[in-house]
Amino acid sequence: MIEKTIRMNYLYDFYQALLTSKQNQYMRMYYLDDWSLGEISEHFDVSRQAVYDNIKRTEALLEEYEEKLQLFSRYEKRLSYIEELKVMIREKESPTRIIQIVESLEKLE
Repeated sequence: MIEKTIRMNYLYDFYQALLTSKQNQYMRMYYLDDWSLGEISEHFDVSRQAVYDNIKRTEALLEEYEEKLQLFSRYEKRLSYIEELKVMIREKESPTRIIQIVESLEKLE
């Protein structure tokens, strides 16, 4: 569950501008502010099921955006390459390998 929450938070960060106002509110309250479905439903005066359905549809939409745009995936790869570069620089690796990593970073853009 923690991994899903972390992933949804990242996807929300990357794609929140593509969501409707209601989707943004529900996702922010549920994932960022840690409101329960019941609390959200009470706040908006809708059924708990309506909140649940909206959040599930929005999660699927965020996954669809990620599948098509891959912003989060490229972000993770970029972080991985940067970490690898740091290690290589500390260990005084060959410039050839460092250049290969930098070229891989450039391809992500």
